[in-house]
Amino acid sequence: MPAEFSRTQRLGEQIKRDLALLIQRELKDPRVGMVTVNFVDLSKDLSYADVNVTVLVADDSDQKIVESLTILNEAAAFLRMELGRGLKVRKVPHLRFHYDDSLKRGARINELIHHALKSDQHD
Repeated sequence: MPAEFSRTQRLGEQIKRDLALLIQRELKDPRVGMVTVNFVDLSKDLSYADVNVTVLVADDSDQKIVESLTILNEAAAFLRMELGRGLKVRKVPHLRFHYDDSLKRGARINELIHHALKSDQHD
């Protein structure tokens, strides 16, 4: 029996897919690094979409990441309008972009585990 997904989950997944394409194809700002849309969390009333993204920048500095997020949030109205052309909803949610640092945290944990294993082998 297939799993049941709520309308909120289905719409979040659709927004995630559509936004990823829009950012890749329509957002032409060279200051924005390579953006990956990780997940979209919709409010209960579907009025807001918190878009969690990972940004790959050349020097991996926090300043470049903040700049990319600022540009994405400034382009939110344009992206929302473009989303509205493809979504079959009465009201397109307002977009709020947030940086998802789970990859950095995961890499740091992996590094700590690797370091701990190395130190155990030397003892």
